[in-house]
Amino acid sequence: MAAAGKPWARWLYSLALALLTPLVWRRVWREQRPARPRRERLGLIEAPPGPGLWLHCASLGEVIAARPLIEALLDDYPGHHLTVTTMTATGAERVEALRRDAGLAARLHHRFLPLDYPGATRRFLARLVPQMAIIFETELWPNLLAACRRQGVPLAVVNGRLSPQAFARYRRIRPLMQDALCGVDWLAAKSAEDLARFRALGMAAERSQAVGSLKFDISVAPELRSAAQALRTQFGNRPVWIAGSTHPGEDEQLLEAHALLRRAHPDALLILVPRHPQRFAAVAALCAAQGMSVPRRSQGQLPSQDDAVYLGDTLGELTLLYGAADLAFVGGSLVPVGGHNLLEPAAMGIPVLSGEQLANFTDVAEVLDDAGALVRVADAKALATTLAALFKDDAERLRLGEAGQRVVAANRGALASTRQGLARLLDSQ
Repeated sequence: MAAAGKPWARWLYSLALALLTPLVWRRVWREQRPARPRRERLGLIEAPPGPGLWLHCASLGEVIAARPLIEALLDDYPGHHLTVTTMTATGAERVEALRRDAGLAARLHHRFLPLDYPGATRRFLARLVPQMAIIFETELWPNLLAACRRQGVPLAVVNGRLSPQAFARYRRIRPLMQDALCGVDWLAAKSAEDLARFRALGMAAERSQAVGSLKFDISVAPELRSAAQALRTQFGNRPVWIAGSTHPGEDEQLLEAHALLRRAHPDALLILVPRHPQRFAAVAALCAAQGMSVPRRSQGQLPSQDDAVYLGDTLGELTLLYGAADLAFVGGSLVPVGGHNLLEPAAMGIPVLSGEQLANFTDVAEVLDDAGALVRVADAKALATTLAALFKDDAERLRLGEAGQRVVAANRGALASTRQGLARLLDSQ
């Protein structure tokens, strides 16, 4: 296990967290699932019986990205159960859907991550008793990592990601982050740039390496492709594009682009998929305020030829909806969010478009750019112009889609390296 860091920084952090308790509880109060007690947030969980591993994914997007790793862990350790924790209710729902869809209910479990109070984290680990802890991407909770260190739980951070913006924030509290990173036994960063940022915050070089992004190890089941093609057929012979994982301030721009597009293609259909389910009703109301009737997927509706927008207000179906479109715009990139997973539509062979704000996916965007598999636009007008041009150019759409699939295929391999690193970590204990 790693040596201790700077506990005084963690003590100050814990004091600040205690003073902010009302705000913390207000934030997490809504993130709940029916029949799931809120005492889980205090570490009061019921642990599955037998030896187990623990994987933490912050929210819905991370659970989706971690699916190949989840399935690999269950394959590699058939005598273990796997507990996946999330902070959000949507992440919890996705884990529960995975248990049902993949038939993993017997060995895959979900619990909510405890709030980062010292007592809550100690109780959580004392009850769960994992043989290995795995953090997906960047959830570096100082007291949780310190509790792992104290209780001798080997800890890995996989697909480690640290954007320039996040790095700038963490650098202001470097003593606290240095203490937290002392609890990490192995860090597998998704790029050399991310690795350098982690090391600048205090991650030991001998316990960290760049292995590539797990997001490239995405796989698409034949049944999913068939379902996407069937849905595309139901939309009829019309231009269809999708805007996935959209945010406030972005939906308005996308609807503006769609209105401009329909001047050239009056029958064009936009599948609009907000990032957060809390916004489904608000986005439907936004469309209604612009005089649109908006069929909603959650209600089993399909768009008629007269409908301009179809609201994808369901969870866990984004890849399916990407595959049912002719062009895909990935959201969080026309507003300062940092973008979302560009590889989901690419893996489906759908041409990928985005805005310019891709700080969270710089490495992925650069690989797609180099392969000529990503089209970036600056604003709504540029998006409309690009969409109109691509809908008239079948050959270019085909080229973009095939280029994206080649990028995904050529960059797979991070999952194998991650599995090997986790096996070494567990065997060394």
